[in-house]
Amino acid sequence: MNQPSTAGLNRRDLFTAAAGAAVLTAAGRAAAAPAVTKGHIKQSIVTWCFGMMGDKWSIEKQCQVANELGCLSIELTEPKDWPLLKKHGLTCAIAPNGMPGAPFVKGFNNPKYHEEVIARTTEMIDACAEAGMPAVIAFTGFKWRDAEDPASGAMPDDEAFDNCVKGLKKIAGHAEKQGVTICLEHLNTRDDSHPMKGHPGYQGDDVDAVAAMLRRVGSERVKLLFDIYHVQIMNGDVIRRLEECKDIIGHVHTAGNPGRNELDDTQEINYPPIMRKLLEIGYDGYVGQEFIPTRDPLAGLREAVALCDV
Repeated sequence: MNQPSTAGLNRRDLFTAAAGAAVLTAAGRAAAAPAVTKGHIKQSIVTWCFGMMGDKWSIEKQCQVANELGCLSIELTEPKDWPLLKKHGLTCAIAPNGMPGAPFVKGFNNPKYHEEVIARTTEMIDACAEAGMPAVIAFTGFKWRDAEDPASGAMPDDEAFDNCVKGLKKIAGHAEKQGVTICLEHLNTRDDSHPMKGHPGYQGDDVDAVAAMLRRVGSERVKLLFDIYHVQIMNGDVIRRLEECKDIIGHVHTAGNPGRNELDDTQEINYPPIMRKLLEIGYDGYVGQEFIPTRDPLAGLREAVALCDV
């Protein structure tokens, strides 16, 4: 291979070129280095954010990125994808509930849907137990008596949460037997700008009420999915609420607010002290990066993972 000529270059030109090459090489090394260096927080990539949005990474690509950054999981993946995750040394920190369509619409708050919700959740619990996956997601569901029709009228919270307790108690024993945790998620109802940024009509939008309801189930295998983004919007006071909910937190999600975007200096949530609080309360579960990318997804994910690596 022919070497480039240095004819006509003076000593300063050569020094400048060499320095520039060194900077590029260092930048390349930094980009390739893991974002996780401490590893006290077990981090996970939430598949829909990077598989459905932005560059629409394949599961294979998500696995490669997880390994590159030092993440341990690709979550909310389907059982058919779990062999690929295992091939890459990864897990699925929390599995979907198996409900078709928007999975948070029909939930445990409505006896009309109990049979289907319990059957699909049971099926996913069994799949998790067989594959060694730790948890399954769950939802209260929308507050309408016909979940897809606001004109059907809203259930009062006390009635809805009584229904949740009854439904969750029906399945809690099976989750205990299989060693899989059901994590019910609190969601915000304020943001109506995008179907994945907020969920107007969702029954479980008060994290304190959801936590109280889950304690009534009385099972170590029925926990709270504490989504920091949703909690910030609906309740705020995130660090104090982590302390108050420490006995029932089973999984954690992140995103920037406002906008459910990157965890950068355009948003209001300060993530490092929140992560330190998780460690202080003894949380040893996973933290899923669940933001919607607005720019280069790998760069944004690398920044988020490094920020949470306290």
